[in-house]
Amino acid sequence: MPHVKRRALLASAVATFAAPSLAQPAWPNGPIRIVAPFPPGGSTDTLARLLQPHLQQALGVPIVVENRAGASGAIGTAQVARSAQDGNTWVLVFDTHAVNPALIPNIGFDTERDLTPLLMFGTAPMMLCRAKSRPWADFRAMAAAAKARPDTITFGTIGNGSLAHLTMALVGKAAGIELVHVPYRGGGPLAIAAAAGEVDLAIATRPAIGGQIDAGNLVILAQTGARRSPTAPEVPTLAEAGVPGVDALAFWGFLGPANLPPAIKQRMETEIRAILEKPDVKPRVVGLGIDLDPQGEAGFARFLSAQIATWGRVVRENNIRPD
Repeated sequence: MPHVKRRALLASAVATFAAPSLAQPAWPNGPIRIVAPFPPGGSTDTLARLLQPHLQQALGVPIVVENRAGASGAIGTAQVARSAQDGNTWVLVFDTHAVNPALIPNIGFDTERDLTPLLMFGTAPMMLCRAKSRPWADFRAMAAAAKARPDTITFGTIGNGSLAHLTMALVGKAAGIELVHVPYRGGGPLAIAAAAGEVDLAIATRPAIGGQIDAGNLVILAQTGARRSPTAPEVPTLAEAGVPGVDALAFWGFLGPANLPPAIKQRMETEIRAILEKPDVKPRVVGLGIDLDPQGEAGFARFLSAQIATWGRVVRENNIRPD
């Protein structure tokens, strides 16, 4: 009998230790999809495709980048929020992710509860620029002209309800000026229109309009961060230009569905952090104008909560509606 009992106990112990491996199969175990919730050529698409070959090599499975555009990134993000919690579907977002909850009442998912904010890559201020044909030497000169002739100076953004649009609502109130908003459908159309002088001002991140800045077609008046960006230390902040209290940063981050197994989260975060430090990746990310400062799940979640609260309040106070 003692011998039989020992065998029974041993069998029970083996079953107990085997159970977790049955409940959680090895990962990765098939193709992994990264959703870029905007058209090809944008910053989220660019970053996803920078990661793609390196993740494929590190994880040993195919990595597929899928452009799923619409509703300022909400359509592609909703698809990921509703996907299986198996680590095979992710999304790469930027700042519209924090604005959409206030702009799109029937967004179809809870931005904070239904997604895992795995890793924020970094942030970037927006650049407020004038067309080269406009005469203002700096922000103060532009503001003086706007006060002299309210509702005559125009500014272009990547869209109605975008972070740039909301930021300019704050700038207008803080500076006591009234400007006319001209929304474009993305950074490409905005950059072309601003360079051609269709609008007086343009506000966007360097990934959107940097080419026109470098070509001399747009002249930077100020950046929107509370502190000067390491990637543009020569550009004054709005506070330095006489408009205190504005701190508007675009951001880029990597998310998956909620309730992912800890082992999957840890592996994916570790691999992405390593890729962002690679000598053939890091300069390209920084070259986009992104201040690279990876933040893990806890830090990214806190940042998102603050951004959602801040920009939701701006949307409500200014009665801003999506296109």
